[in-house]
Amino acid sequence: MNALPHPLAPELRAVSGRDLAALLASLLLVVAPHAEHAPWWVAMLVLSLYGWRTYLGVTHAPLPPRWLLLVLTGAAMAGIWAQYHTIFGRSPGIVLLCLFSGLKLLEMRSHRDATVVAFLCFFLIITNFFYSQSILTALTMCVALVAITTALVGFAAPQRPPQANFRTGGLLLAHAAPAALVLFLLFPRVQGPLWGVPQDVSTGVSGLSDTMSPGNLARLALSDATAFRVDFRGQPPPPQLRYWRGPVLWDFDGRDWRMGPTILSKFKPPRGGDRTYRYSVVLEPHNRNWLFALETAASLPPGSRYTEDGQILALRPVRQRIRYELESVTDPAPEPAQDPAALRRALRLPEGFDPRSVALAHEWRDASRSDAAIVTRAIDFLRAGHYVYTLEPPRLGVDSVDEFLFDTKAGFCEHFASAFVFLMRAAGVPARVVTGYQGGDVNPVDQIVTVRQSDAHAWAEVYLRARGWIRVDPTAVAVPGRIASGLARALPAGEPLPLLMRPQLQWLRSLRDQWEALSYKWNVWVLGYDPQRQRELMSLVGMRDADWRKLTATLFTIMGLFTALLLVWSLRRLARPDPVQKAWQTFCRKLGARGIERSPTEGPRDYSERAARDLPQARGAIHRIGELYVSLRYGAAASRARMDELTHLVRDLRLP
Repeated sequence: MNALPHPLAPELRAVSGRDLAALLASLLLVVAPHAEHAPWWVAMLVLSLYGWRTYLGVTHAPLPPRWLLLVLTGAAMAGIWAQYHTIFGRSPGIVLLCLFSGLKLLEMRSHRDATVVAFLCFFLIITNFFYSQSILTALTMCVALVAITTALVGFAAPQRPPQANFRTGGLLLAHAAPAALVLFLLFPRVQGPLWGVPQDVSTGVSGLSDTMSPGNLARLALSDATAFRVDFRGQPPPPQLRYWRGPVLWDFDGRDWRMGPTILSKFKPPRGGDRTYRYSVVLEPHNRNWLFALETAASLPPGSRYTEDGQILALRPVRQRIRYELESVTDPAPEPAQDPAALRRALRLPEGFDPRSVALAHEWRDASRSDAAIVTRAIDFLRAGHYVYTLEPPRLGVDSVDEFLFDTKAGFCEHFASAFVFLMRAAGVPARVVTGYQGGDVNPVDQIVTVRQSDAHAWAEVYLRARGWIRVDPTAVAVPGRIASGLARALPAGEPLPLLMRPQLQWLRSLRDQWEALSYKWNVWVLGYDPQRQRELMSLVGMRDADWRKLTATLFTIMGLFTALLLVWSLRRLARPDPVQKAWQTFCRKLGARGIERSPTEGPRDYSERAARDLPQARGAIHRIGELYVSLRYGAAASRARMDELTHLVRDLRLP
């Protein structure tokens, strides 16, 4: 014969309104960040399920039948299949977990069901880090972790006040925190950031493209998003040297510039150089292979490739935040040798476009003795042209170069770079367009250079026989303030700017600097805690040449000591007498000395009643002691004042 379950078993304890409120609050903390990434109908459905369960809890209406929940589950899975064409993978899996949390609420009747939902919350906490590993995400999830743990404690002790459950939940997490810290610091690292979760291929991220059209960099300049951060070993270079090389564009169809085929080359460190800069780059994901470096790169990050036109490429698209070390030199020795096929490619122009620009270039060729003289004439032409640097250039027609140079005279960096390279090719000088970033803000808090999408820039490179490829920035020629003072000061008054680039918001930029300094430390020492960082930290504490064997042995040793200390502390707490029980035992001994022994089957209320009848002189004190003990031992609240009153009454009890 099967024994009946205990009346206080989790499967029989009903979920109270307080339990439901705590569980819903925890779910909202965990699920709310997913609304930004989930389809809108999923977010609305999950919110509706939560609201439905709240209504049922407030009105005490019956839960929906099982067949209705099955229909809702089937419809939700069909919708996910239609949305993602699968029910597997990261995004569909997360959406399913969110939907199941709402559906499970609608069949939640007991504390056992509530515990299942709470553990589902723990899994949902982890999924939030798939999208973001920022400090704000970590803090929000810590709050959610405390809320869920407090709710679980409340399920196990439904009579305790919420404050006591919160303290217990916090104590449990505090016990786990040192162990988690030791595991984070000592667990042997694999190459790459621990929390580096790749982005989906379809994830929209801002950044440079392999094509350049009139106006696309201008649109990118309105973004204040971070492209990458740079930590220099020493002083960073001046603004006029901060050219961060990215995609090189070779092919022109009359309007758009394109990269064309990528030709890999063996990397050869440049000879000479005026100065060497050593630095590390923390690159944000951009779904491309490009690794940005300060011109001219003197080293390559491990596992990268080098192209014939000076690009540095990762082996796979950058879909997670990465960190790499580089060296660059300024003014290296010229390397005039160049593949003839590349030079022919750098002279190609489509036929039938921009006749006025072609005529001007032919005029320069006829009047000049060298390619360098042609470059000088083009620079002088741009400098004297009274061009306007603007984020809102006029629309251009078929002959875009002619219209920009001779008619509108207003454009962004891509207009200047495109027109200059076109003129050079038309005059017989090999030239190409280089895109990347120019400048970057030096954070006064930690001296880290932050390069934003608004720093996107395009410039030109021309080939001179005696010098090789040299950089020419037509924008710097026409609008010198862009390089010297930055984008905000180079634009005319009234131009649209990102919020934090506006000069009147200096106080807000100061707050941003503080936050970005903290974020950089978080990215480098937490998200980017890789084998190199681990070795650096271990060397600071005297553990040199720490390989995985030493780290594992140290980890097990520390965890063993920590477990032993925690066990000893717990046993001492268990051995420490309960003050309420200690006072009651003293009371029982005093009564026993007067011949009023307590029977093993006699409850405290019955015992105090019998003692009061036998000792009428102390009736009031005995009754009060019995009431206090029962309330403190079995009641919902145990205040310090009532405990002190019980102790004093027992201590001062005088029996005849």
